[in-house]
Amino acid sequence: MKSKIFRPDWTEKSPAPGTYRSIFKYGDPQHFKHPSDAWYRMIKQDFHLSDADFSSKDKEGLEQVIINRPVALKQQQMEALQAIVGKENVSRDDYSRVKYASGKTTEEMLELRQGIIHEVADVVVHPRDKHDVQKIVAYCDKEVIPVTVFSAGSSVNFGCRPVTGGISLVVSTHMNKVLEVNELNQTARVQPGIFGPAYEDALNKAPELFGSKLRYTCGHFPQSFEYSTVGGWIVTLGSGQASTYYGDAYDIVFSQEYVTPVGTFKTLDYPATATGPKINDIMKGSEGSFGILVEVTMKIFRCMPENRARFSFMYPTWDAAVNASREIMQSEFGKPAIYRISDPEETDRGLKLYGMPGIVDKFLVLRGFKPMQRCLSLGNVEGDRDYTRLVARKIKAIARRHGAMSLGSYAARKWEKTRYTEPYMREDLGDYGILIDTLEAAVTWDNLHHLHEGVRAYMKSRPDTMCMTHASHFYPQGTNLYFIFIAHMNNPEEYRKFQHGIIDSIQKHGGSLSHHHGVGRMIGPWMETHLGKEQMDVLRVLKRHFDPHNIMNPGGQLGLDR
Repeated sequence: MKSKIFRPDWTEKSPAPGTYRSIFKYGDPQHFKHPSDAWYRMIKQDFHLSDADFSSKDKEGLEQVIINRPVALKQQQMEALQAIVGKENVSRDDYSRVKYASGKTTEEMLELRQGIIHEVADVVVHPRDKHDVQKIVAYCDKEVIPVTVFSAGSSVNFGCRPVTGGISLVVSTHMNKVLEVNELNQTARVQPGIFGPAYEDALNKAPELFGSKLRYTCGHFPQSFEYSTVGGWIVTLGSGQASTYYGDAYDIVFSQEYVTPVGTFKTLDYPATATGPKINDIMKGSEGSFGILVEVTMKIFRCMPENRARFSFMYPTWDAAVNASREIMQSEFGKPAIYRISDPEETDRGLKLYGMPGIVDKFLVLRGFKPMQRCLSLGNVEGDRDYTRLVARKIKAIARRHGAMSLGSYAARKWEKTRYTEPYMREDLGDYGILIDTLEAAVTWDNLHHLHEGVRAYMKSRPDTMCMTHASHFYPQGTNLYFIFIAHMNNPEEYRKFQHGIIDSIQKHGGSLSHHHGVGRMIGPWMETHLGKEQMDVLRVLKRHFDPHNIMNPGGQLGLDR
């Protein structure tokens, strides 16, 4: 008789209201995704752990949030804010002050488990519309009250942390609607606090909701899609998983309206114009440091899922996968929408994650695709039917020339099914002191291997550390490398030191400090070294112009102040 397989007591219960865990839990409070048995065995083996190490949990963050920090605002200031938005849209209870000051960094999750709270706002304000925002900003500028914007709270760089107190301004509570779909211009005008699924659903239903002839898609699908907002995508310069075809958030923005301490302005609706440097571009990626995005007109795209062509390949080596990818991106036949390549470590650990049968592994080895050498590639092509057929056929031909074996659409479909749920595993593993974190960098083709090898070498210099890398956003001139590390670690200071070393290594080996998560306060200290004093001086001049009293997201955001 076979003995029963031991499985850790993975959490299946929603966090109690008012607890630390209810703040750091990712996504739907009632949704969970647990590591597979294969991943559990791999973690035990790599970290020299046993079932006994997973028999009890520590620091789950189940306690009620209590901070006992007095509100620094004066009573008349509180009353003035209430007069603008209504009493029901102003809160100062401990839980709200912590919730709306928190993002989803691994460091924040680690600290909240232990009841460690850093900066919080004095009060949380939920504006009802852009006119409320104008009044709030004008009042706060006059009273010199700091304003930190909160939208979805999926920031992974301390972007929502109100370092100098003041107010947390939550734009997603009320400012979350599609205002117009302009089919002639193929644009949509939306409020910044609308979440990804609501935005995409409205575009898919444009004929019913807005009287259009065609259905549309936003084209922007980050892993945080279900729990991030349109405004967050823009102010952090995000990239969706289909960015290789549709473009990054930077490319999809058509025009924007901002409220700043020196006034409100809307950039103009033109497809192109030669009227000097574009303020529209300057405001993208400004992370709340210059002003508050209150409305945006986005480019939209025809929705034709029936023409989607999926593909997946196994390459014999990382060199082969990279070389094939560069040829695909530099050829002139078109671009896939989703396109990803995983390095050897991510490929093999990913196959374990998805529970690849042993017979499949043996088949791959017999065909020459060896563990810790082979590399998985997957993706899809979207658009017109003739276009998708052409691009898929060309990609397959290039892959074969570089020694790849086609896996059909299976791997791509498997990945699509779980692409939004992988972050849920962080809570499970964190219950037992296993941390997962990511850092990403843009890189040109000629420096890709240098960056990949250098950052991996640093990560692997820490004993018993997994390092998985993939590229998932591609351009003719290069791609991004997305470094994921998993480690047995529960000391915040040890974590910070290791993470800072990774950022140093990325910079040392010629990668960008960020590719699609923004900068926030986490990476701000490296910005001047990365961009140089002259470029940072330009950004600081803009900061002083738009925000002379330094009330907009102060405290190190983008490295603009200290």
